[in-house]
Amino acid sequence: MSDLARPRRSVLYMPGAKARALEKARGLPADSLILDLEDAVGPTEKEAARELVVQTLKEGGFGLREVTVRVNGLDTEWGEADIRAIAAMGPDAIVVPKVNAPADLHAVERLMDDAGAPAATKIWAMMETPIGILNAREIAAATPRLACFVMGTNDLVKELGALHTEGRAEVMTSLGWCLLAARAHGLAILDGVYNAYQDEAGNRAACRLGREMGFDGKTLIHPAQLDIANAEFGPSEADVELAKRQVAAFEETRAKGEAVAVVDGKIVENLHVETAKKLIAQAEAIAKMQAG
Repeated sequence: MSDLARPRRSVLYMPGAKARALEKARGLPADSLILDLEDAVGPTEKEAARELVVQTLKEGGFGLREVTVRVNGLDTEWGEADIRAIAAMGPDAIVVPKVNAPADLHAVERLMDDAGAPAATKIWAMMETPIGILNAREIAAATPRLACFVMGTNDLVKELGALHTEGRAEVMTSLGWCLLAARAHGLAILDGVYNAYQDEAGNRAACRLGREMGFDGKTLIHPAQLDIANAEFGPSEADVELAKRQVAAFEETRAKGEAVAVVDGKIVENLHVETAKKLIAQAEAIAKMQAG
């Protein structure tokens, strides 16, 4: 499936140092996985975790799930070796932490090319610093390898000296600015994590807000959050049924030489049909993943 058509309702971080967790990931109902070599791995485990993730990628077995790897930054002693080793394995994407400027992505891209990374291996940029947020427009246009922005809201709140609030006022400006930059350059964009993974009501509200804003999905820290994210960011049966009726009604109207249809008492124009077709395509892609 094309990169933009791929469902990313649920994107689960999995610790790269834990073999059992990586094995479990193969059977979880996540659209995408981020095998993590950065925050989830302590300094003494970094090299062993890299070897484990390389072996995991070599073995495969993830079906149609998108598999990405978050590497350590190039400002650390592990970053360059991470990128070279992971790029050679050809995952769906390399997730780059704390992207501050286009030059950060250019440096990663050079290392990927040197390591023989396939053209299909993309870059995901984590947007989690004030300077990175301010440079979002330039970062979004940095390289054709860039496919996705990932909001790192925990780090961002820390850097802002802010407090986590239920309404997320502390990060709304950053979220909106990155959404604009991503959409202007045809990128996917993922909302940040919800920390209280046992709080189902809070998780649902956070997912719903992210969906209403326009995010493609949510990054998650625990498998218990998967079902809620999949439900909130995915189309319901009623959504799909309405979308199909909108497309059919519009096509019938166009056949008559008219420009506007009416479904359930509401106007349906070309822009509504584009949205409806995208929703139908998403539902079909999700069904394909579930069947595979």
